[in-house]
Amino acid sequence: MRSTPPALFAAALAVSAAIAPAFAAPLPPVAPAASPARERTAVAQATSPEVVPEAPDSPRASVRAFLDLTRRGDDRGAARYLALSPGERERGPALARRLRAVLDRHLDLQLDTVSPLAEGNARDDLPPGVDTIGQVSHGEDGRDSVFVVRARDASGPFWRFPEQTVSRIDDWYDALPDRWVRDWMPGPLQRLGPADLMWWQWLALPALLLLALVGGRLLGAATNRVLRRLAQRTPAPWDGRLLARVSPSLTLLWALAVAALLLRRLALLPEAHAFARATLGGLATFAVFWSLWRSVDVWTQFLLARPWAADSTSARSLVSVARSVVKAFVAVAGAVATLAVFGYSVTTVLAGLGIGGIAVAFGAQKTIENLFGSIAIAADQPLRVGHFVKVEDVSGTVERIGMRSTQFRTLDRTLVSVPNGKLAELRIEDFAARDRIRFATTIALDCGTSEAQVRRIVEAAESSLRAAPKVWPDVVVAKLAALGPSSLDIELLCWFETTDYDEFRRLREGALLGIMRIVEQTGAAFASPTRTLRPPSAAGPGLGEGDGRETPQ
Repeated sequence: MRSTPPALFAAALAVSAAIAPAFAAPLPPVAPAASPARERTAVAQATSPEVVPEAPDSPRASVRAFLDLTRRGDDRGAARYLALSPGERERGPALARRLRAVLDRHLDLQLDTVSPLAEGNARDDLPPGVDTIGQVSHGEDGRDSVFVVRARDASGPFWRFPEQTVSRIDDWYDALPDRWVRDWMPGPLQRLGPADLMWWQWLALPALLLLALVGGRLLGAATNRVLRRLAQRTPAPWDGRLLARVSPSLTLLWALAVAALLLRRLALLPEAHAFARATLGGLATFAVFWSLWRSVDVWTQFLLARPWAADSTSARSLVSVARSVVKAFVAVAGAVATLAVFGYSVTTVLAGLGIGGIAVAFGAQKTIENLFGSIAIAADQPLRVGHFVKVEDVSGTVERIGMRSTQFRTLDRTLVSVPNGKLAELRIEDFAARDRIRFATTIALDCGTSEAQVRRIVEAAESSLRAAPKVWPDVVVAKLAALGPSSLDIELLCWFETTDYDEFRRLREGALLGIMRIVEQTGAAFASPTRTLRPPSAAGPGLGEGDGRETPQ
């Protein structure tokens, strides 16, 4: 069974479909639903005539201090912001560290939404001295509010997490997906570094990338080996060429799939995890369009090898133009799709491309017109390179059909260029497309030729034309056409079955010599125009002064 490039391309797409589920559905980061308290605080701040300064004993200042202490690893200092019972004071640092892990995992905490007032948010439905900073989800549909309450110690007033919240820390922590890492990972490595990644995650990233590259190379090599064996079973060379072009993108897709599987082990925070997934999805989209872009060259070679293109310069030009257009389309579509994966508005991008396209269309109107004219000429093929044609008042041989214009070599050996946009609208007469060449002439006999001589000449001329080589036998005409003032005109008409004009000249010469022989054999003569010079009158100017008139006889 003969295989063509679509067969291998379908197999490559099947491999891509098997890889895609690991990373092909990244979603843009979605902020968690805001709590009612946060919404009320945001509304209060939005409607405030001016920004309220942050009080040092406000909920915002206390939460900020708690987060800063845990970030620096000062869990003992952070335990001040927990309402601990006497039996839990020894576990204060551990509970502070666990609460920070829960907040990082489940709460997209924005400090600007926490009240900056010392008395807290007075516009919520909570009792005085009680605020909420968000909610922690547990189970399938359960949500627990995270409260802070106003308190006082030797250092002064501040806000802390109440016993109700502290009692839930262990349950929230036990439900974390990365608890296994946090339990045995040293404390210093669990501190947050740049981009809200823990230091152990920064150390693990190079290892993950290395494993992804190695896994991608191994899986890509295995895939190429299987597809190459399938391609070797077919006589068509296009399968192997297509595989060679798309194999780098297949390797990249496998590496991204391995990275997506290993990414779960990093236990990234939701925002960082969503960004990493979006990055992998963008690279996967790039890999797919990269393979499409590289496969266009193989399709071009495949089309150029077809009989209809191999023997036609115009068809090869059309394929070349189509290759450039398709590559540009794939590149633009790939860029738009990649931007969409990263969360950019595709509508805005498409609108910008549309405006840019209109501007380019206005600025390059003639160029685009000539480009489409060349496509129309290549598709319809009203003329071809090497053909002798007549376009309006230009007659010559087609030397080149370019992207902008077509060049003709005239009989005077000059070069005439006609823009393709205009040429597509003109009347084109292609002499090379003739299947036979017409021979038409009129012979003029002397008026003294008798009727019998005319009849013999007509009959003999028709017989001579029919006996001539390569004469199309369906139509041969030899008839008396007119009785002229100085000749008897006989019309001769036939077609020679040849498209070579040099050969037609030889055949025409033989036919004319045969007609001359027939006229001589009948004793007739060809008519020749005669002229009579009338002498000037006696009263007129002298002879030779330009008043003599020539009249045919």
